Amino acid sequence: MNSQKIVSIDEYIQSFPKEVQTILSKVRKTIQKEAPNATEAIRYAIPTFIQNGNLVHFAAFKKHLGFYSLPTGNQKFIKEIKKYKHGKGSIQFQYDEPIPYDLIRKIVQFRIKENELNLKKKRK
Repeated sequence: MNSQKIVSIDEYIQSFPKEVQTILSKVRKTIQKEAPNATEAIRYAIPTFIQNGNLVHFAAFKKHLGFYSLPTGNQKFIKEIKKYKHGKGSIQFQYDEPIPYDLIRKIVQFRIKENELNLKKKRK
C-alpha cells in the first residue's frame, strides 16, 4: 500500500496487487450483501463498515487478510476461528488458504444484531 492518505475503500483496494484486490473486493461484497444499510468509511486507516456503530473492519497485509470483528465477534465464533491466528478482536486469514467468506458473513450478521441490541439498550 502506498503512503498517501486513503479516503475511500475503492482507493484502499486499488492500492494493492491484483490478486489481493480480488480478495479485498470479495470481502467487501460479502459484507455489503449482509449489511446493505451499512456506511463504508476508512477508519484507523482501514476499510470499516458502520451500522449503529462500528460493525467490522478489514485490512490487507503481505501474507494475510486481517478481519476485525471487535472482541465480541471473535468470542461468539471462537470454535470457528480456532484454526486461524487470532487475537482479542482480530483474525488473520492467510492468502495461501481459502478465505472463509461464509464465516465472514456469519460474523457480520452477528455484529448487526449485536449493534441493534446495543442501540436499543442505550435508548432505554
